[in-house]
This record gives sequence, C-alpha cells and structure tokens, in this order.
Amino acid sequence: MASDKTSSGEDFRSSRVIRVVFLALLLDLLGFTLILPLLPSILDHYSQTGDSVYQSLQSIVDWFRGTVGVPQETKYNSVFFGGLIGSLYSFLQFLSSPIIGALSDEYGRKPMLLLTTVGLIGSYILWAFSHSFSIFLLSRVVGGLCKGNVSLCTAIVADLPCPKARSKGMAMIGVAFSLGFTLGPLMGAYFALKLKDAEMFYQGPAMLAVLFSLGDLIFILLMLPETLQKDSKESSESSGVPQSGDFLNPVALFNFTAVTRTENPPSEQKMKNLKMLGLVYFTYLFLFSGLEFTLSFLTHQRFQFTSMQQGKMFFFIGITMALIQGGYARRIRPGHQIQTVSVAIISLIPAFLLIGIAWNLTLFYSGLFLFSFAAAIVVPCLSTQVSGHGSANQKGTVMGILRSLGALARALGPIVASSVYWLAGAELCFITTSVFFIIPLILLSRLKRQKEE
Repeated sequence: MASDKTSSGEDFRSSRVIRVVFLALLLDLLGFTLILPLLPSILDHYSQTGDSVYQSLQSIVDWFRGTVGVPQETKYNSVFFGGLIGSLYSFLQFLSSPIIGALSDEYGRKPMLLLTTVGLIGSYILWAFSHSFSIFLLSRVVGGLCKGNVSLCTAIVADLPCPKARSKGMAMIGVAFSLGFTLGPLMGAYFALKLKDAEMFYQGPAMLAVLFSLGDLIFILLMLPETLQKDSKESSESSGVPQSGDFLNPVALFNFTAVTRTENPPSEQKMKNLKMLGLVYFTYLFLFSGLEFTLSFLTHQRFQFTSMQQGKMFFFIGITMALIQGGYARRIRPGHQIQTVSVAIISLIPAFLLIGIAWNLTLFYSGLFLFSFAAAIVVPCLSTQVSGHGSANQKGTVMGILRSLGALARALGPIVASSVYWLAGAELCFITTSVFFIIPLILLSRLKRQKEE
C-alpha cells in the first residue's frame, strides 16, 4: 500500500515536471524561432549599409558560391549566408552545451537554466538594438553560447526515476520543438510586416523575443522544481572533475570521456552503448540536417516556391511532427525505442528518394510526410536511450555531450550537403545521401548485438 502511494506520488511529480519543462521550452523556442523568416531580409538590410564585417563575410560566401557553382541569384545568396550564420550558431552550441550540462551536475538544473535564459535575454536585447551587423553578429554569438535550455531540459527529464516518464518527457520536448518551429516563424513574420517600412523592421520581433524569454525566466523561477537530488549534488563534490579538453576535443566528446572521470564511472558495457548511441545520433543528424537545409534550394529551383509556399511547407512538417510526437512517440514503451528508431531511419530512405526525384507536389509531399515521421521519432527516442546512462550526478554532462554532438552535426551537415547539391545536382544529392542512412542503421544493429552480449 505504501509503495503504491509512493509510486503514485512519483508519477504525479514526474507529470508536473514534464508539463513545466514543455511550457518552459516552448516559450524559449518561440523566442528563438522568431528570427528565422526574417534572416534573409535582415542580411539584405545590412548589405546596403556597407558594414565592413558584413562585407568580409560576404566575400567568403561569394568564394564558396563560386567554388561549388551556385547561381548568382539573391535568393540563393541569402540562403547561403543564412546557412553560414546558422552553422556558426550550431558550432557555438557544440562548444557550450557539454560545459553547461556539467555545471548543472555541479550546481543544479534550475540555477543553470535561469542563467542561460538571462544570457538569451541579453542576446535578444542586442538584436533589438543592432544598428550594425557587428552588433547583430555579437547577438548571435551570445545566443549561441547561452542556448543551453534544450540540453538542460533533456537533463531534467533524464533525472526522472521512471523510464516510462523519461520516454514521455523526451517526446513532449519533441512536441515543444515542433510547435515552436511552426508558430514562432509565423509570429516573427507577422510582427515584422507591421514594421516593414521602418528602418529597424526587426525590432518588433526582437522585443517580442525578449518578452518571451522574460516570461520564461519568471515561469522557471516560480514553477520549476530542482530535479537534481541533494544527495547527488553532494556526491558530485567528491567525484572527479573533467578536464577542459574533455568538452572541447571532438574525440573526447565522441568517447564521452568526461563521463568516465568519476569515482563510480558507468560499466564498460554501458560506455560502449553510450558511445554507439552518440555516433548514431551524430551520423543521423549530419545526414538529415544537410538534406533539410537543401530543401529550400530544391523547392525554389524545381517548383519555383515563393517565400509563402516555403512557409507552408515547413508548417506542414511542423504540424505533422507535433501530431506524431504527441500521439505516437510519447506512447512508445521503454525497451522499444531502438527498434522504433530503426524503422524511422529506414523510412528516410524512400522519403529522400521521393523528394529527390519528385516531378510533382503529390510525390514531393509524400516524401515530406515520411521525412516528418522520422524527424518526430529519432531524436526523442535516442535521447531517451541516452538518458538511461550515467549516474544521477552525470545526467547533465551526458545530455550536454549528446546535444554538443548534434550541434556539430548541424554545423557541418548543411555545408557538405549544399556543396554536393550544387556540384552533383539535386537528384544525385538526395539519392546518394538517402543510401548513406544505411550507416546509422548498421550502427544500431551493432548496438543491439552489444546489448545481447
């Protein structure tokens, strides 16, 4: 009877934590995604001011465009420049995510979440008053270094004691992503239109981002409980301290070296599994993010999509993902994630084949549906699997390293894929890359064998 009451209490607490994490992350992502539809216009705005920093970066983009054979069109130039800014942002997250995660193991999830949110508020204020491209770029650097909310939220969910609750929590994080990336860009475009004739047309969305982050800060402060247990924090004081190279060296990150520098490191078998999961996560996101980035090239080149049609395409992807994550992904039972991830990655092969050869919108959107299914499943399920590794005082480090590997993949994938796209053509790019999804499938099969040994 007492155990039933304890279990019921833990379920109630876990459900409350998941709800708070979902809403906090949604507020964070709404603020983060407001800028996405405005980036081409913002870059065009600074191109007319003669800013020296902008001109220097423009010369790099021009060199790259000439090297891979991109047509001399404003549309493509904006996408490439936006991709360069996005890669910088992802690279900064690659550097900061494992450090923020490790600090959360030492000082708690809530204090670090409050600190990173304050940093994001600062980055949005810089954006709102970015009279020069230099200040705008500084705002993106500050934002990239402080964007630890996602890895911290996954660490909070990883702290939950029940595997079923962790699985549901990771799925709800996925729902927050889908809704944020669906609603945020629409709101950003709307508020920018209201100030389209103003010199700083982006100031409205920037101030809205500040308000979202302020609301997020207050919400976290009042509603989020600390999930890192006190005894875990005390034990961390006597644990080994990872060296800085463990967080900055890609080899050390792939090996999760920082996780082993404790008095009670995970077993050899668990470390093997963790390394394999990290490799699957990286290869999947490297391939996936590259083709995701080139979708804008393909639709503009093949179907002559306008910006509004591009927006509708991403709206379709976001809503489809949210429905799958909210209805199916959160109900995946513990122990079935790896099998589900395998099915989702297999679905990407026909997805990108269809997108690559599509000569009409019916075929194209059929491929996009399979694309959205995989996008809704893979990251939440892999995150759930990784969350089961490491002791209670290592969850932040583990999830931070995973997030860092994903950021590195998102920094490199678009550059490689866009180069292949323009050098070899859309069809060959999508068909060839779809075949490469066999690599994470092989790694997953090795992981299954490791678990059976």
